Amino acid sequence: MWVEFMSVPNAYVAATWSELFAAEALAVRVIPTIGVGETAPVSEPRTLYVPTGKAHVAREILRKI
Repeated sequence: MWVEFMSVPNAYVAATWSELFAAEALAVRVIPTIGVGETAPVSEPRTLYVPTGKAHVAREILRKI
């Protein structure tokens, strides 16, 4: 299961956060807004999801930076 962790304003910011979490060995899923699908423009907001048991790890990573 995945839990919603944070919303970001566009795909560029989502990719940056995803790379940061990946560097810390944390899996992240980047999902566009509901109803837009995979063809969402880069400027559309995205939501980052982390595994349910790892949300505390993601919060700790944010706290460190």
